[in-house]
Formats: sequence, structure tokens, C-alpha cells
Amino acid sequence: MSELPIAAMDRLIRRATGLRVGRDAAEAMAEVLEERGAKVAVEAGKYAKHAKRKTVKAEDVRLAVKK
Repeated sequence: MSELPIAAMDRLIRRATGLRVGRDAAEAMAEVLEERGAKVAVEAGKYAKHAKRKTVKAEDVRLAVKK
């Protein structure tokens, strides 16, 4: 079970494609984004620790996504 709301995934896909969205597609999108998000979060945490901070900042996330 994903932590991301299925309704939000439905809207995201619908707005991007203009097509109807099956529940299974919305659930798959939530799973994929959650997996990718977890990887980005780990990398962002490494950047924050490297900067000797206990707080992950937006700049850490942006750097992690670029990596």
C-alpha cells in the first residue's frame, strides 16, 4: 500500500495525458513515485549530513534529483 493518495496520482496522469486513468495505473504511478522518492530522500539526506545539518533542505533534494 502506497502512502501517496491514489486520487492525486489519477489527477497527475489525467492532467499530463488528457486521458481516463484506470485505478491500477494510478496505483502503479504511486508505487513508482514512492520508490523514486525514497531514493531521492536518501541522497538528499547524504547531502544534508555532508553539510553537517540535521535538516534536509530543498537544495539537497534538487541536488539529489540531478544526480
